[in-house]
Amino acid sequence: MTDFGRLGDVLTIDGSHGEGGGQILRTALALAAITGRAIRFEKVRAGRKNPGLAAQHLTGVRAIAAICDAHVSGDELGSQSLTFAPGGPPQAGDYVFDVAEAREGGSAGATTLVLHSILLPLAVSDGDSTVTIRGGTHVAWSPPFDYARDVWLPALSQMGVSATSELEQWGWYPVGQGEIRVTVNRLSGDLTPLTRVERGPLSRVWGRAVAANLPSHIPQRMATRANSLLKGAGVEGRVEPLRVRAACPGAGIFLTAEYEGIRAGFSALGAKGKPSEVVAEEAVAALLAHRDSGAALDQYLADQMVLPLALAAGASSFTAERISRHLTTSAWVVEQFDLARISIEGRRVSCLPGRSSGPCLN
Repeated sequence: MTDFGRLGDVLTIDGSHGEGGGQILRTALALAAITGRAIRFEKVRAGRKNPGLAAQHLTGVRAIAAICDAHVSGDELGSQSLTFAPGGPPQAGDYVFDVAEAREGGSAGATTLVLHSILLPLAVSDGDSTVTIRGGTHVAWSPPFDYARDVWLPALSQMGVSATSELEQWGWYPVGQGEIRVTVNRLSGDLTPLTRVERGPLSRVWGRAVAANLPSHIPQRMATRANSLLKGAGVEGRVEPLRVRAACPGAGIFLTAEYEGIRAGFSALGAKGKPSEVVAEEAVAALLAHRDSGAALDQYLADQMVLPLALAAGASSFTAERISRHLTTSAWVVEQFDLARISIEGRRVSCLPGRSSGPCLN
């Protein structure tokens, strides 16, 4: 049984390793909560232009701390060192986390990345939970809500994780003020291994071209261009235009491609002076590049699946469109906890879980 809160055996994590960003923090915090292992971060986000904890990361730290009653020091904006010692196993409950509270003046920090830190700890907790997260829902350098709902959560459901999500309010950069609500059910057994090496043909594509507080021609132009490009590539797809209200203007296109047994997601965001047609072209080009790669998982899902596969009750493997530094960094963090061995050969990733090191694992 893990001695929760004991700081005598602290695992030190070098935050400058690999991609040197928030991926290390999210993966290690989730594993600390699940295993009960105390950890100390040094050089947090040293690989970023503005190193240390930003509002989004600070919210993630405090969210996981709330779930497992952790003892934390160094949890402040800009901090490049952090100590995190779980006080007990993850507890189910009704939680609300707001990224704006972490920084004076608010923040559009990504709600989905906060969710990445807490979803698996809640899944192995003692009951069902509901989580409300406020902040950015469709912002740069993070998975948009559509991707989390339509790609990431369905992939986790194949492993036995039951979670549903709803978009209550759109949140764009720089104001944010979006809101997502997620229900996480208690895991009923072991996490099921996942093998996705071969990939069947692309069956269909769907998505939405969205504009907030902007003229209707903007989402319509994105949708029209995307549908035209998909048709020209011989892909059955339907992208719908959508106008929404939000705390500030924003625009983007969000596509989901369905293959047998797996989905992939692609998106592009609008910007001042960027033609709507270019936004659509970027997202469709990414979708077609993945299709032509023959890989089962898109590059983002590949790095997001390393953590759950390391906790599965058996070996898993998949092919990735691209082996990103986020993926190799996640693999490195998992191995620091001595939970699994990750091997990468070409574009094939294999995960062989080892011994369970905490009382929260089934």
